[in-house]
Amino acid sequence: MHLDDFRFENFRNIAWIAAGVVILWGLYSLSAVLTPFFLAAILAYILQPIVAWLHRRRVPLAVSVAGVLVLEALVLVLLLLTVLPLFIKEASQLARELPAFLNRLNETVAPWIRAKTGIALTLDSNSVMDWVIATVQGTDGIGMRVIDSLRSGGLGLMGLFATVVLVPVVQFYLMRDWKLFHSRFDALIPRGWHDPVRDFFAEADHALGQYLHGQVLVILVMTVFYTLGLYITGLEFFLPIGIITGVLVFVPYVGAATGFLLATLAAVMQFPSWGGLLWVWLVFAIGQGIEGNFITPKLVGSRIGLHPVAVIFALLAFGQVFGFPGLLLALPASAVLLVGLRKLRELYLASSFYNSGR
Repeated sequence: MHLDDFRFENFRNIAWIAAGVVILWGLYSLSAVLTPFFLAAILAYILQPIVAWLHRRRVPLAVSVAGVLVLEALVLVLLLLTVLPLFIKEASQLARELPAFLNRLNETVAPWIRAKTGIALTLDSNSVMDWVIATVQGTDGIGMRVIDSLRSGGLGLMGLFATVVLVPVVQFYLMRDWKLFHSRFDALIPRGWHDPVRDFFAEADHALGQYLHGQVLVILVMTVFYTLGLYITGLEFFLPIGIITGVLVFVPYVGAATGFLLATLAAVMQFPSWGGLLWVWLVFAIGQGIEGNFITPKLVGSRIGLHPVAVIFALLAFGQVFGFPGLLLALPASAVLLVGLRKLRELYLASSFYNSGR
């Protein structure tokens, strides 16, 4: 290799690295603006096979896309109409039963704590309500931190408007012009890189499709399981808690923990003895066991091949950059990133730098 060729090769590599840094900086800076587009792209990717299936049966493309969007909106509205009123009812009932619950704690738990630790603990509803109000309304409280997080993540007033209005609009055009975008992107790939780039996107499409399409089935199965399981235990609010737990199962750890806490709180308030609470816990233990060992491996395969530590890091990183929608984007984006890292590893192992000592 001549000196000029070596210099050109180094310059090109530096240029690509600089371009990558600029792109990452732009994604971070425009995270609030890009979040609705990312959500629309994921929804379009998940629902595109339905549009293609309808179009193959001679349904006009625009009609197919509009029908899928209407079906998606109906599912979301039905979910809200089912869950939201029940949660409002649950919150009001919890407020009514809070004094009786605290009295029960004072009669059972407080004496045990005093006997074991010597600490005299007394709970009353007024002090607990004052603490909750201070926590939610205080400038350093949980409520304000949640609001700040949503605002920084692009879900402030404008972000909410963009999410509700912009996502379906972008999703419509993405699903309608899916083949057009695909062909134009394919035409822009440098001819010398065409086959490797196409192989990368084919592998990424397989990994992402395996995860997203399989995860939809996992959500449906686990929603039915948790709803029926909590119904059998006699939990009054089995429906909203079962739906929330099943829908959030695609967010590892967060969904199960959220459902577990909601069910535990509802069970403690409802059942007079600890037996009912133990049955509720048993439902979640069985659910986690069959979801992790049978349902997800069967429907999703090996997921995306991320170590649990990497999953937690991805959730925290994307949540920090994109707010709550980042939790939705974390694992799909990680699936594509993992394919890229595998390709880089293959290039590294085949490079002269790695094999120079042989």
